Amino acid sequence: MASNYRFAIFLTLFFATAGFSAAALVEEQPLVMKYHNGVLLKGNITVNLVWYGKFTPIQRSVIVDFIHSLNSKDVASSAAVPSVASWWKTTEKYKGGSSTLVVGKQLLLENYPLGKSLKNPYLRALSTKLNGGLRSITVVLTAKDVTVERFCMSRCGTHGSSGSNPRRAANGAAYVWVGNSETQCPGYCAWPFHQPIYGPQTPPLVAPNGDVGVDGMIINLATLLANTVTNPFNNGYYQGPPTAPLEAVSACPGIFGSGSYPGYAGRVLVDKTTGSSYNARGLAGRKYLLPAMWDPQSSTCKTLV
Repeated sequence: MASNYRFAIFLTLFFATAGFSAAALVEEQPLVMKYHNGVLLKGNITVNLVWYGKFTPIQRSVIVDFIHSLNSKDVASSAAVPSVASWWKTTEKYKGGSSTLVVGKQLLLENYPLGKSLKNPYLRALSTKLNGGLRSITVVLTAKDVTVERFCMSRCGTHGSSGSNPRRAANGAAYVWVGNSETQCPGYCAWPFHQPIYGPQTPPLVAPNGDVGVDGMIINLATLLANTVTNPFNNGYYQGPPTAPLEAVSACPGIFGSGSYPGYAGRVLVDKTTGSSYNARGLAGRKYLLPAMWDPQSSTCKTLV
């Protein structure tokens, strides 16, 4: 099941260039996220990581710290708010309660065993390298020198099931794939940290962890993890056709702060020392920029700032 988040951003920017207003887009695409009575991933969920290609230790730590931050309870002080954990708490408003993600096994495949050009079936095959069971998500992360089928053309990541029948939870575990777009299409998959390929050419934001590719991966990983726990087997929460669903985060493209409009991410926080933009604080002093998520209580795209 492909994430349509970046494709939705492309359409938003396209319509903005063509003269359509953001209000007109909202009127044409009302946010009505329907629940299709399927299984959701709730409770304790193990997140296994497959690193395909070469990632530096710092790059891996940025991503692992982000996953740890999703369930951090250390958000009591005002200095820690807004937090990654408060962003993730919106998933609790979907049926079934909370989804607590715990980092499990990690596998480093730095020697490119399947080559540097991956077809779609390879992603599912890689996700089975770490068998975490049915209450797990295996995340496949591909390095910046790895091309993936349809990467940069219509998607920056995807999620699905490793089973033979993705509509049945009993047939397989959920998986996510996210690629590093630093040298391939940063204007598509790492926006707003790079000028967009299409639409208004606004100045890019400064990446909060100093790595356009990895900070872009965080946006897409956050998107896909939220989409996965709320629609793991294509019969949970989504809008539109099941073959091209808009899900918890992909239904809110290009929105990171209040006042956003096509080509403008919205008002976000800026680090006074580095000039980097962010809207969420995580563990280990990390800062991240996270996309809006659809709130089922208010039926709106909710941002942290």
